[in-house]
Amino acid sequence: MSKSNKNKLDISIYFILRGLVILTLITQIIQNNYENAFLCILTLGLFMIPVLINHKLNIKLPSVLETIIFLFIFSAEILGEIQNFYGIFKNWDTILHTINGFLCAAIGFSLVDILNNAQAFQSKMSPLFVALVAFCFSMTIGVLWEFVEYSIDTVLLKDMQKDRIVSRVSSVYLNKEKKNQPIVIDNIEKTIIQYKNSDGNKDSYIIEGGYLDIGLKDSMKDLYVNFIGALIYSTIGFLYIKNRDNYKFAKLFLLVNNSEKRIE
Repeated sequence: MSKSNKNKLDISIYFILRGLVILTLITQIIQNNYENAFLCILTLGLFMIPVLINHKLNIKLPSVLETIIFLFIFSAEILGEIQNFYGIFKNWDTILHTINGFLCAAIGFSLVDILNNAQAFQSKMSPLFVALVAFCFSMTIGVLWEFVEYSIDTVLLKDMQKDRIVSRVSSVYLNKEKKNQPIVIDNIEKTIIQYKNSDGNKDSYIIEGGYLDIGLKDSMKDLYVNFIGALIYSTIGFLYIKNRDNYKFAKLFLLVNNSEKRIE
């Protein structure tokens, strides 16, 4: 595929996604669902980030990376939140967090590689150090996002850290002798949650098959898959610096400083 055809395809994908977001926005406003309408406006704003990076920072995003970012944003906000793909497809959140780890590692790697190749920068960093920085950058973004999810769940009660049914626990809290020895309980059959409803009357939920874990396992799973995505790209980036000709695949995800000539 020629470069011009690739550009046409990228532009087409961008306008198709943008059109779908606008259509969703109109639909949500008609349905008086203003929270989802806000998500649509947020998505349109996020779509502008690559353009701002290019014009304000003079950094060019490769077409493949730019397209994946657009698809990622659309998949997370429109499909995931509004169309409830997080609930419909069990591994939707896992897939997105893995991709996020990969993309953030690519961006972190790019920033260091741009500095490493800058003509004005005298010191050259080793491939292992660049890969390590990229990995740490990706994991930091992943941790910060979990902070965001936890904060939103705590303040706005949105349950972004999805709950899970757990049938086995190991807890010191359950030790009747108050010793620092965990008590292991297997095959939990059910949990009964008793509470007062808005009318002040007692009500209850019965959770079959275990107890309700409130987000811990979801957060740790997200960080694990972010780790996998970050490790994959950091390894690819390391090999790319060692031999740029044999690992050109990595260039599909590297930002380029338009004001500097890349040293190959």
